[in-house]
Amino acid sequence: MIMNKMKNFKRRFSLSVPRTETIEESLAEFTEQFNQLHNRRNEDLQLGPLGRDPPPEPGTFSPTDSGEEPGQPSPGMQYRRRQNQRRFSMEVRGSREGGRMHPGCVRRRAVGLGPDFMGSDSSSRLSLPMDIRLPQEFLQKLQLESPDFPKPLSRMSRRASLSDIGFGKLETYVKLDKLGEGTYATVFKGRSKLTENLVALKEIRLEHEEGAPCTAIREVSLLKNLKHANIVTLHDLIHTDRSLTLVFEYLDSDLKQYLDHCGNLMSMHNVKIFMFQLLRGLAYCHRRKILHRDLKPQNLLINERGELKLADFGLARAKSVPTKTYSNEVVTLWYRPPDVLLGSTEYSTPIDMWGVGCIHYEMATGRPLFPGSTVKEELHLIFRLLGTPTEEMWPGVTALSEFRAYNFPRYLPQPLISHAPRHPRPQPGPNNPPCAFQYESKSRMSAEAALSHPYFRSLGERVHQLEDTASIFSLKEIQLQKDPGYRSLAFQQPGRGKSRRQSIF
Repeated sequence: MIMNKMKNFKRRFSLSVPRTETIEESLAEFTEQFNQLHNRRNEDLQLGPLGRDPPPEPGTFSPTDSGEEPGQPSPGMQYRRRQNQRRFSMEVRGSREGGRMHPGCVRRRAVGLGPDFMGSDSSSRLSLPMDIRLPQEFLQKLQLESPDFPKPLSRMSRRASLSDIGFGKLETYVKLDKLGEGTYATVFKGRSKLTENLVALKEIRLEHEEGAPCTAIREVSLLKNLKHANIVTLHDLIHTDRSLTLVFEYLDSDLKQYLDHCGNLMSMHNVKIFMFQLLRGLAYCHRRKILHRDLKPQNLLINERGELKLADFGLARAKSVPTKTYSNEVVTLWYRPPDVLLGSTEYSTPIDMWGVGCIHYEMATGRPLFPGSTVKEELHLIFRLLGTPTEEMWPGVTALSEFRAYNFPRYLPQPLISHAPRHPRPQPGPNNPPCAFQYESKSRMSAEAALSHPYFRSLGERVHQLEDTASIFSLKEIQLQKDPGYRSLAFQQPGRGKSRRQSIF
């Protein structure tokens, strides 16, 4: 009977949304839940119904479906199938930071539930943010099932409960405006009915034969484990037969739009604050061996407070995944390092640091540093400014077939200050930023080391003592200044149409 149940569970689980854990891991969890239930029966404990998985409802995964005799409570997760829709509810970790919800594991908490069972007690038991408005029918259900001896909810029970609340359902979110459309996805501005907070709905169209794009699967698998103030938050995931919808926190603009709104003339103090936030989020990723591989102003989102967050992890890659080489068709051309432009597929975290340098220059000058239209033109622009690389500058470069094939002229390095008067000088010094423009990738400064560079000394010591999930603007000494080219009310008005976040498609 157990084997039939496990086979049936595995078959049903394989039809659900792609998961980061394997079927075997899920079966192991299922077996553990089954054994725990079996042991509880043998011990003949008097437990309340909330200590077990919810009873089957019409249209759910029932004991009969799994080969279990009627009348026995199912230990399996209740998969609810509605017409033309499969629901997958992400577990949520409660947080009060800016009213945002964070995806991830729900913390196990045993909360005493007395006869006066209220919505706040339910939120506490499920570890949900207090600003979530629980549906009345869900509260009534829990009032009837309030246990005398509460136990922490199992992972499967929590998922079923979160689904009851509204996570993983399209009807939980209201579409407001269409922000943009690309080849594979459409992005909408929306509102959550649970919190009344604004969200960004990234709706990915699914092809019947191809399924979900690998970029979407990669983005979900990475973002659900990244919890940082400078990384965009993934709230929820909704899977239907026709689409996969990613629910993100909503931010008003991106760095490209911010530059446009301030007339491409930013305060150098603001440049430093944005640069620090970029490095802070990137260092967090690199500590977890995650390469972003697509840093550019369009992928750096900014809210009205000035918080900058890394977004669009569709090209990101976990370096811990066993592989010797990676694709060199990554990073937008203007921000791609020369080693990758010349065909290198063996790279690590320094691939992102070249882009950081380009973005810093663009914030300081208001224009891209290397706006090439082809690989050859991009390399030509780089060599013309930084000098054609030699064996002394870049050991092994002359052995690269692509480098020899282009046969570039011999350029001498030019002072960066002559091309960007407002850009801090690249020579070492307390007032100058860390230099990322090194041809040899291992010579580029890491994001972690760059955070401790004297360039950021004016921000104070407390910015280095913050928790990962704390914003640097929680410190009263960190404030943005008015940009010299600021256009009145321009930044407060969100972008619309095709100009809005084309990069996240």
